[in-house]
Amino acid sequence: MTTTEPDPQTGTGNISVLARIEGRVQGVWYRAWTVEEARKRDLTGWVRNRTDGTVEALFCGPVAGVQSMIAACHDGPTHANVTRVHEEPGLEDGFTTFEKRPTA
Repeated sequence: MTTTEPDPQTGTGNISVLARIEGRVQGVWYRAWTVEEARKRDLTGWVRNRTDGTVEALFCGPVAGVQSMIAACHDGPTHANVTRVHEEPGLEDGFTTFEKRPTA
C-alpha cells in the first residue's frame, strides 16, 4: 500500500492507526470479527490478542475507512464489552490484506 499524506479538511489519503482494545475482548470472537469488518472496509493490517487480555490491531487504509473501523471497535462483536480503545499513529508496512496474528 502506498501511503499518501492525509488531508484533514477533506478526509482523504491513507493513514495507519495502532489500536489497543480493552474490556471483555478475548474469547468473544473479537479477532475474527475485526478481520471481517476491516476487510469490508478494504483495510490492510493485522489483529492479535495480547497476553495482558487486550486486543491489538493495526488498521491501514483510507482515512474514512480507518475512522469507521475505530468507531466500530468501541462496540465490537455481540458478546464483547469494550471499556476503552487506545489509538496511536501506526507504521504502515506494505500489507496486502488484513490478517489475524498469533498472541503477542
